[in-house]
Amino acid sequence: MKSAGGAGPHGLAHESPEPTRIGPRIFEWGSRTYVMGIVNVTPDSFSGDGLLASAAGKSGAQAEAAVVRARRMVEEGADILDVGGESTRPGHAPVSQDEEAARVIPVIAAIHAALPEVPISVDTAKPAVAEAAIGAGASLINDVWGVSTDGAMIRLAAARGVPMVLMHNRAEPHYEDFAAELIDDLRAALDRAVAAGVPRESLIVDPGFGFGKTPEHNLAVMRELAGLRTLGRPILLGTSRKSTIGRVLGGLPVEERLEGTLATTALGIAAGVDIVRVHDVRANVRAALVADAICRGERQ
Repeated sequence: MKSAGGAGPHGLAHESPEPTRIGPRIFEWGSRTYVMGIVNVTPDSFSGDGLLASAAGKSGAQAEAAVVRARRMVEEGADILDVGGESTRPGHAPVSQDEEAARVIPVIAAIHAALPEVPISVDTAKPAVAEAAIGAGASLINDVWGVSTDGAMIRLAAARGVPMVLMHNRAEPHYEDFAAELIDDLRAALDRAVAAGVPRESLIVDPGFGFGKTPEHNLAVMRELAGLRTLGRPILLGTSRKSTIGRVLGGLPVEERLEGTLATTALGIAAGVDIVRVHDVRANVRAALVADAICRGERQ
């Protein structure tokens, strides 16, 4: 599907992006789809899986629960674990830098100690939290405001020598030409990061499904995924359990959106996505195995 110089999805010709080292692992893009498991350390996650809610009031329980969840995700096939301490759902309560760090740093340290061979991503828009997370064992920055012109996060990534996910986002979902602006915004973010000293091979792009977009825009993201291959970087897709899926399915609640999520995983892989960020690891790993066998050929 992504052989060098070959035709990609929908006839787009492209080469596989250069491999990226994330912590202890080298990710060979184009060989298969990688799965990122979500570890929410929040009381108000939209998906209802926040560890602060499930382990409230118990000293050290969050870190212990996180390690249990992380082990299960890795056993189910997760390649990366993404730890976040601030909900990004609409209407979420803002979290201070200190509070976010207090949530995620012990969890990252505990997971890293228990699973040192597994790359950990920190899901944050705060450079100070990202820096502390790197010190605790994180090896990838996942910034939901990766297209922001504020260069503090990319300077940190450059200084610490860690790769970074640049996610598309806007404060308001206003576009004149959605597909073109999506790609242009991500290309500008890549250029800023490279200019700041982050190697291009250390950058991953995310179209930001559910961020700064209407439900109609989110569906357009899925239709336009193949066009992101022109950026020459691996693509991360995060659709898991999101409200647009529930809306398409007639208003289904979060806990009933797995099948819809699996549809986006399979369609994303057909369009050339390299990483899927998910809550339900086992089901998405299985969907990815089948989609990879069809789109990329069987794993070597």
